[in-house]
Amino acid sequence: MPFLKSMVGRKIVMAVSGLMMALFVVAHLLGNTSIFAGPNGINAYAAKLHELAPVVWAYRLVMIILFALHVYYGIQLTLENQKAKPQVYAVKSSLSATFAGKSMIWTGSIIGFFLIYHLLQFTIQVTNPEISAGRNLDAVGRPDVFHMVVLSFQKSFIAFIYVGAMIALALHLTHGIQSFFQTLGLNNDRTFPVITKSGTLAAVIIFLGYIAIPLIIFIGILKG
Repeated sequence: MPFLKSMVGRKIVMAVSGLMMALFVVAHLLGNTSIFAGPNGINAYAAKLHELAPVVWAYRLVMIILFALHVYYGIQLTLENQKAKPQVYAVKSSLSATFAGKSMIWTGSIIGFFLIYHLLQFTIQVTNPEISAGRNLDAVGRPDVFHMVVLSFQKSFIAFIYVGAMIALALHLTHGIQSFFQTLGLNNDRTFPVITKSGTLAAVIIFLGYIAIPLIIFIGILKG
């Protein structure tokens, strides 16, 4: 398709797919906060998702496709940019870029590997089968997701992995939000400071929301 062969077209696909995944990240965070309501909160939430399994898996399939497109075009555009830029221009560009912008390919890779680990741990539940929600039920017979999450984040190694991955996510979102507006032509000298600060603030809020769960479990505030 001519649209996908052009750099502008591929950047738009990356921007739109990135936006959809960012919205998923927010929705996922809101669902995760049900753990603060205790075992009944997150277990009831997980049971409801299980009841909506066809819808949930259809949504996951869409997200997988968007993720694949985002990764594919992200790598492709990065390689093309590296080939196209003269050496002097590349040096000047590197000096003026932010750390978040320069590390997008690396933070994206970290997020990708983390996503696989996260799915294996909490969705497929094969990394620690002895504490999986599928094998342990709560008082009313629901999969005990609360018990699984708490026992997982009580381990320093797992908590460290999640916090590290959320740092990568925050950096990726910081630059990604700015790039989204830039790609759609909504970023100019007047709006740039607002978009930059708003994007950074959004990334920080999401980061704090996600790391709050493993941290309060690890330090013993939330116990199983």
